[in-house]
Amino acid sequence: MTTTFRRTRRQAVRLLAIASALWLAACDSLPTPSANGPRLNAGDPVQVALLVPAGSGQAGDEALAQSLENAARLAMAELQGVEVDLRVYRTAGDAQTAATVAAEAVSDGAKILLGPVYAASANAAGAAVAGRGVNVLSFSNNTGIAGGNVFVLGHTFENTANRLTAYAVGQGNSNIMIAYGNDTAERQGRDAIATAIGVYGGSFAGETSFELSQNGVVQAVSEVTDTAKASGANAIFYTSGTAGALPILTQLVSENGIDPTETQFIGLQRWDIPPSARDLPGLQGGWFALPSPSLTTQFEARYEAAYGEPPHPIAGLAFDGIAAIGALVSAGNAGSLSAAALTQPTGFVGVNGIFRFRPDGTNERGLAIATIIDKQVTVIDPAPRSFAGAGL
Repeated sequence: MTTTFRRTRRQAVRLLAIASALWLAACDSLPTPSANGPRLNAGDPVQVALLVPAGSGQAGDEALAQSLENAARLAMAELQGVEVDLRVYRTAGDAQTAATVAAEAVSDGAKILLGPVYAASANAAGAAVAGRGVNVLSFSNNTGIAGGNVFVLGHTFENTANRLTAYAVGQGNSNIMIAYGNDTAERQGRDAIATAIGVYGGSFAGETSFELSQNGVVQAVSEVTDTAKASGANAIFYTSGTAGALPILTQLVSENGIDPTETQFIGLQRWDIPPSARDLPGLQGGWFALPSPSLTTQFEARYEAAYGEPPHPIAGLAFDGIAAIGALVSAGNAGSLSAAALTQPTGFVGVNGIFRFRPDGTNERGLAIATIIDKQVTVIDPAPRSFAGAGL
């Protein structure tokens, strides 16, 4: 077991964690909601402030900032009948700076804020402009900051848990246990799964938590297998990602008496990022959710043709934000960017598929269910194309 652990661990530490970058501690207070939103003048360009993490001194933030701006401008070029005046503001990945530039952007005439990325920055930006009737479409996936005038564009644990749990119950894998790491993000993932089990008619088969260390994962293996056997679980839902405990834990659980062909493994995070993750033995046959691969491929091709390099994995959120703004403004209503308009039930279509904002500031996205077979990603349930009757 030790040799296997070390070999798999070496693979795992090379993998890239995408979602964790968006999870930073947020302030407890939520901004006051904007009842109406800013008024738009017919025929004038709509001024949009794009808040990016440039200026932090971190190479990753600079690359992300440029990719978000590129994607936003790509979306602008594809709008019909709507002119967007995009102005870029640098937050340096810092909450206080985000609040300062958010207020500056509104003073400059911004009617809506797109970004920031990090949760604390988004929370601060929202609070800074809440009293001025301006909404914020953050790139964060942390639903803890959602509400008032702050909406999250990122792919949330709640949305993913709902989609996967509904599918699992529909396939007869309804007795679900949860294995989660002991940190803030994974505990919230655990809560999202537990809620989804209750909503979609599943049975809670128990849970196992573990410390996010080599010893913590090894010690968790016997508890996971014992809990699964004692409860008769026919599905194990893992909250960890490919850069964390997931590759090791799934492989060792399989080697210690849980047959994944009989007890379905399910992942709250993407199992196909980076591509090398698809080679990991513990992930073969597992279920996870992702945006429509065909739409993602189309966006990546358009982006690379325009800019000569692949987009950052979350760059599509900036495209989606501009697409939503364009769709609303094209209606020609003075209140097109109000909270009521943003939360229209029909939603929007972006490069990640259909999505809509909920009144509580969270979002719903149409996701596909995929698995890994022979180291290749295979979609087993396509993403819905509309919200009419969609199981999200």
